[in-house]
Amino acid sequence: MEKERQVLVIFPHPDDEAFGVSGTISKFIHEGTPVTYACLTLGQMGRNLGNPPFATRETLPTIREKELQEAARAMGLEDLRMLGYRDKTIEFVKEDVLVDDFTALMDELNPSLVITFYPGYSVHPDHDATGAAVVAAMKKREASKRAKLYCVAFSRNCEEDLGKPNIEIDVENYVDKKIATIAAHLSQTQAYAQTLQEGLANQDPEILTRLYTERYWEYKF
Repeated sequence: MEKERQVLVIFPHPDDEAFGVSGTISKFIHEGTPVTYACLTLGQMGRNLGNPPFATRETLPTIREKELQEAARAMGLEDLRMLGYRDKTIEFVKEDVLVDDFTALMDELNPSLVITFYPGYSVHPDHDATGAAVVAAMKKREASKRAKLYCVAFSRNCEEDLGKPNIEIDVENYVDKKIATIAAHLSQTQAYAQTLQEGLANQDPEILTRLYTERYWEYKF
């Protein structure tokens, strides 16, 4: 994997980074590449309130903000941007508003790589709207000044339509950071983090594959 100048990660929810990107983020940071994570919302409408419940609808935004900050610490991430949008409304925000925000970030940071969701193949409307706005912001840039774009996708038809992911990043050396990042989002991921820890301890092949390799589709403009 070539050395990047600056990486910009853009996702709508706390924990979006945890499952398939936290190993990549940790790897870049360990190798000395600056990483900025722009998270659009605080996941105010998250379905889980902890298990057993320890949050309420009123306290969940504050709890998830703290969980996001803890996840950033687990990855070694110092530049966390919380953009202040409301959960489950990104699909209704005018795309130009998102494009302006994302353009400002790109103008400031001049990233060589951007990571987001693949629009149309990321299941949640907020995911797809975020990815679409990132693509739109990047299309406005001169091709010579445009970063690479790595996209996360997990809809059932993504490989049928897009083919196999063409970027695979080995994050085995960062698996502890990855599990810690997932576990940091305690209100949402407690049971899953435990499953991963048990699978790692038992050398479960399916779990190891999930933990050790992070896959992306490089978006072609």
